Amino acid sequence: MSILGTLVRPLAYVSVPFFLIHTLANRNPLVKYYVRLGLYLSTLGLCSVWGAMVAVGMSLIGRRFDVNFVTARSFYHLSSRVLGIKFVVESEEHLDTRPAVFVGNHQSMLDIVYLGRIFPKRASIMAKKELQWSPLLGQYMTLSGAVFVDRGNNAKAVQSLTEAGELMKARHTSLWLFPEGTRSMREYHDMLPFKKGAFHLAVQAQIPVVPVVCENYWRLYRKGVFGSDTLKIKVLPPVSTEGLTTADIPDLVSRVRDSMVAALREISIPVPSSAYPESKAEDIKPAQEEKRNTVDEPVQPAPEPEHSESETPSESGESVRRSDNGTETEEDEGMVLVGRPS
Repeated sequence: MSILGTLVRPLAYVSVPFFLIHTLANRNPLVKYYVRLGLYLSTLGLCSVWGAMVAVGMSLIGRRFDVNFVTARSFYHLSSRVLGIKFVVESEEHLDTRPAVFVGNHQSMLDIVYLGRIFPKRASIMAKKELQWSPLLGQYMTLSGAVFVDRGNNAKAVQSLTEAGELMKARHTSLWLFPEGTRSMREYHDMLPFKKGAFHLAVQAQIPVVPVVCENYWRLYRKGVFGSDTLKIKVLPPVSTEGLTTADIPDLVSRVRDSMVAALREISIPVPSSAYPESKAEDIKPAQEEKRNTVDEPVQPAPEPEHSESETPSESGESVRRSDNGTETEEDEGMVLVGRPS
């Protein structure tokens, strides 16, 4: 008994704090939020180490362009079990389009979980050139085939995008970007204006754009709230850019964004038109009323978007957006913005 007691006593000392945290988390939503946030960030850190190992190993066997795919799926399988967040994907076959420019809506740092579920094979991310020399992260991104863009000015950015397109066709790889350029978490179902860089890239390389839309998960995750649920992802059919020129880019951007906003409202739980800004309420009212007949979900009035931004012209004439993530040019986009929870 003394030996058993010696073994059990340390276990009891360790388990008591975990029991207390678990009890507090179940009783206090704010404690639950921070506990789950800590679990999420710990899982992310663990998979970062795993990703570095995968990057080295797969590069040695000549499969460097699948590093992101393997790391992403590993992260999803672990985090979905830890957090109880899962995704159902519609039209997943479109993810096999290659080469292509994949564009997705960007709500918060939790988007990394949905990227983990759907990140395509032989796909990379775009990153600013400065990250190439960051310790560990830069080496991982280089090994995984990331495309680095010089964002010093608009001319260099456009040149970098042209080179990226040629590189993608030569490698037969795809690229993932967030055309909103920054996180857009809010209760009502909408997206920020799209930046044009992803579409410049697709048109110059004459490769399709594949829109991917994740359900609005404001009800599940926001400041002070971190729940569990099954969410929807819809992959839209590839949009051809064959024969298009730079003059066609504004129309292409508009068509892709309109289709993604429509899909977002289709797969998300409806909210009343009163949750939208007054300028958008009339546009969404008929569709929301129709969907409310089939889904009855109580909602709260929507707060203001959890970031602020404005757009002003720079001295060079290019569009400059100022947001919580800093000053961004028209071509400053596509980064997987992790950051802190808003």
